[in-house]
Amino acid sequence: MNKDILYKFFEGNASFEEEAAVKQWMEESAENRLAFLKERKLFDAMLLLGNEEIIKNGKKRFSINLSSLRTELIKIAAVVAITLGGSYFYYQSSLGKELMAMQTITVPAGQRINITLVDGTNVWLNARTSLSYPVKFGKNNRQVVLDGEAYFDVTKDKSKPFIVQTDNYNVEVLGTQFDVNAYSETGEFETTLMSGSVKVASASDSTQKITLKPNNKVFLQDGKLHVTAVDDYNPYRWKEGLICFKNETFTSIMKDFEKYYGLTIQVKNKNVFKYVYTGKFRQTDGIDYALRVLQKDIKFTYQRDDENQIIYIE
Repeated sequence: MNKDILYKFFEGNASFEEEAAVKQWMEESAENRLAFLKERKLFDAMLLLGNEEIIKNGKKRFSINLSSLRTELIKIAAVVAITLGGSYFYYQSSLGKELMAMQTITVPAGQRINITLVDGTNVWLNARTSLSYPVKFGKNNRQVVLDGEAYFDVTKDKSKPFIVQTDNYNVEVLGTQFDVNAYSETGEFETTLMSGSVKVASASDSTQKITLKPNNKVFLQDGKLHVTAVDDYNPYRWKEGLICFKNETFTSIMKDFEKYYGLTIQVKNKNVFKYVYTGKFRQTDGIDYALRVLQKDIKFTYQRDDENQIIYIE
């Protein structure tokens, strides 16, 4: 496959004939499909590293391989840690059979990442979040699959709605800024709208539909969607590396720490449950620093079991 055409396909700039050539090449053999996914992983990883020069020169310098890229990723692991995965699938449409290549990015605990999709949409992914998206968006919409929390700044395209699919609810927009919190492990769902307009609909119950206005959020409670106004945007500063609390219970704070730092916290001291706390932490300061700050206002001690990744609050 001509590498110039392949890169144009990745960038969304391929002509109809070039798209057809790429798809035909992928259908010819499993080896071609694996080669496609390998180069797509490399392309996406370079985007995440912000190395535009490598991308521009990549058409001529395909000697770069995933092994050397992994070395570069390891070097910056303290800043960004990601897992890249790829897959492909066929789907039937009125226009016939089309091959779609999917890419998945998974962010581990204690990290966050900012990526730009092929349409120019900016996405910030929080800790323990995965996002799956097509190599190139379809003709009718721009659909991604989210498990976790993400902040979206969507590029406007009236002809192609942007759809965020979660476990139980879908969020549809044309161009806007919003946050989606939908970790499948907790079953919770929340969408906060900063600007523009979004539609939230249940994937299983067609009667559950809500159109949000700016400065409002929709959340799931007792199996139903509820809307409330938002006057504090500090909780969404996680994309800046901040963990913010306002009159939060000790239990709620510990749950957030578990999410951000990828460990289990067991509270043995029941007296701490009566306290609430307001403050901010930098995620990079670590769990020990955060707990020491809390100890200034709340009386407790803690022990760490590093082997099993457990903290005991005593």
